[in-house]
Amino acid sequence: MEFSINPVSPDKATANSLLVPVFGDKLSSGLEKLDQATAGALSALLAGGELAAKAGSVLTSHVTLAGRLVRVTLLQWGEQPQAADLRTAAAAGARALLAGKSADADVLLALPKGIDSSEVIAALAQAVVVEQYRFDDFKSNPDPRPALTHVNFAVARKSDVALAEAGLARGEAVGRGMNLTRQLGNLPANVCTPTYLAEEALRLGKQQGLKVQVLDQPELEKLGMGSFLAVAKGSVEPPKLIVLEYRNGKKGAKPVVLVGKGITFDSGGISLKPGEGMDEMKYDMCGAATVLGTMQAAAQLALPINLVGVIATCENMPAGNANKPGDIIKSMAGLSIEVLNTDAEGRLILCDALTYAARFEPETVIDIATLTGACIIALGHVATGLYANDETLADELLQAADHTGDKAWRLPLWDDYQEQLKSNFADLANIGGRPAGSVTAACFLARFTKDYRWAHLDIAGTAWKSGAAKGATGRPVPLLVEFLSGRARQGSAKKTK
Repeated sequence: MEFSINPVSPDKATANSLLVPVFGDKLSSGLEKLDQATAGALSALLAGGELAAKAGSVLTSHVTLAGRLVRVTLLQWGEQPQAADLRTAAAAGARALLAGKSADADVLLALPKGIDSSEVIAALAQAVVVEQYRFDDFKSNPDPRPALTHVNFAVARKSDVALAEAGLARGEAVGRGMNLTRQLGNLPANVCTPTYLAEEALRLGKQQGLKVQVLDQPELEKLGMGSFLAVAKGSVEPPKLIVLEYRNGKKGAKPVVLVGKGITFDSGGISLKPGEGMDEMKYDMCGAATVLGTMQAAAQLALPINLVGVIATCENMPAGNANKPGDIIKSMAGLSIEVLNTDAEGRLILCDALTYAARFEPETVIDIATLTGACIIALGHVATGLYANDETLADELLQAADHTGDKAWRLPLWDDYQEQLKSNFADLANIGGRPAGSVTAACFLARFTKDYRWAHLDIAGTAWKSGAAKGATGRPVPLLVEFLSGRARQGSAKKTK
């Protein structure tokens, strides 16, 4: 998909498919010439009352413009659209554009005062990129791809071009980051192995100028990552610790570190999961995929920050040498862990990755993990579970979630819950029983994050959809890119003072 921005009057549109924004019950003031060029067809369509007032409503028809028949989609944004309305309308508009038969489309951005063209274009570009994604790599006869290959944003004033370009860059980068995350999450586990993830990281590093290091089992043993290796040992696929560095901030400035859970297939191990739905356990590496998608977007946007990605990746499989309930293992931090359930493996690989993250002297560490089914019970598939040991960090992440619509909800991290992790035989157990399962998982991780500001995103319910729409969602890439962009803006504001 290609995008362009041109300062052109709406009536000069040349594409065979037009997207016309509507705010309320009438055309925007900048569209009078276009309406006249169609002999009043647009205003007549709107006057017919078939376009609902709800944001995201669409009405598609054909009109004559400059002697040629063009496909026109009226897109309702709402009379005074809020951020959620913009996202809803953008998704509907993207679907309408992609449903057409034209290879190119003009989006006629004659916007009322008070509507930020940068936000509108960002939302539309992101939606088009995300909506045009198809996972048909393994189909012999895939459905036809959308005909649309080029979208032009026609802005009315030259003075708006710079703002529009910024919005386009942001929307396109987030959309492509989401699609990378989705692609990795959708790949089957016999393709997307720990080795494949490492190769993908190396490819991304070469493409975006990132420093990439891949640590193999002998190096993990030297580091004392006994907890991580205990999970990995039941599989023939070798574990990998992948480290990516993006250094575009002030030299010496402490980085933000993103830590991703990369279980490329989770059978549950000896504590075997039920067979029904186990095919979906290929998505247990969506935390790792999110790190890669977010780092790609940050690099494409050239954010002036220092960013490190740490991905712990392996399979969790049953075998004669696999981790067993009752085993006691030693983490990199030196804490002993009694394994009560081998299906609580995500925290066992993350605790060593979080300990490793400390060597970067981070300003902030955020881990992203499809960690617990309990989080799905608590929050469903709407909101990501958010935990943090720092109030300011939690607020920043919640603000990013609100801005992007990539919803998150903060859950408690109180010491009271640590009681559930007590073990008679080790420093702590890897589960705390059924009550507050997502909370006790986060409390487990908190034991290994006391030396820095840290947040944990439990994306078990938001990284994946089941049912007819089964597949990876690309969340929480929008949340994280907005959070990092906010950090970049803070840095720029400090420089100008």
